[in-house]
Amino acid sequence: MAAPVMMDRRVNTRSAIPPRQAGGLLDRYGPWAVVTGASSGIGRAFAERLAQAGFSLILVARHNDTLQAVAAELNAHYDTVCHCVPSDLSQSGSASQLLAQTEGREVGLLVAAAGYGSSGPFLDSDLANERSMIDVNCGAVSELAHLYGQSMRARGRGAIILMSSLVAFQGVPRSANYAATKAFVQVLGEGLRPELRPFGIDVLAVAPGPIQSGFADRAGMTMSMSQGPDVVAVQALAALGRTGTVRPGWLSKLLEAGLAPLPRRLRTRIMQQVMAGMTP
Repeated sequence: MAAPVMMDRRVNTRSAIPPRQAGGLLDRYGPWAVVTGASSGIGRAFAERLAQAGFSLILVARHNDTLQAVAAELNAHYDTVCHCVPSDLSQSGSASQLLAQTEGREVGLLVAAAGYGSSGPFLDSDLANERSMIDVNCGAVSELAHLYGQSMRARGRGAIILMSSLVAFQGVPRSANYAATKAFVQVLGEGLRPELRPFGIDVLAVAPGPIQSGFADRAGMTMSMSQGPDVVAVQALAALGRTGTVRPGWLSKLLEAGLAPLPRRLRTRIMQQVMAGMTP
């Protein structure tokens, strides 16, 4: 494998986790964190912020070479310990295999950031791809929460971060199946938070708006307004243990303020118009 390119990714002090809070995260949940989708985008941003906070990391994504490059970079800048687990979470049994490969490591934080979307007319979509998206966005997320939640319950503390979305709160024509998967994640998080709190487990659903990542390219969408993935990680970790749902970034909050007061049917119609301008 070729040596990874080492980029200068020193901490942006304006958006960094405050030192006191960073230490608090490690004290509350440490020492290990599992981050799925860790090779890019939001998952990569979470991995960096958790490395900054002192966690040892279990990095999960499909491609081992990319994971190894991320691990080398994080280790160089934060002197953290990274264990890379290449895994395709669309495959049956992948969550159980991940748990087995991390056995013996005291996992106190799960960031379920792996996922992808699609856009365009539902009836014209590739059915296998749509089913695989359900497996990754819903099936793997619920399995990971179940398996790691059991170990967190046994240790009496932990946290689970689930990736919802702005589109989780109404139907979204031309991205109907993806929005449905995120509605599942949002409702799962809302239900698990009070259920797991007595066991010392915090649950947070993160509902960002448009984010600069590989998501738009894979979903076939054009996002003229979007924010960097780091804002998601920073604001989510700041909200962990304080609330059940967080909407990171000014754009997500602006869109929420405009959509939330409207009837659900009207929100769906607005999202239909929005998607028409974002998809071919």
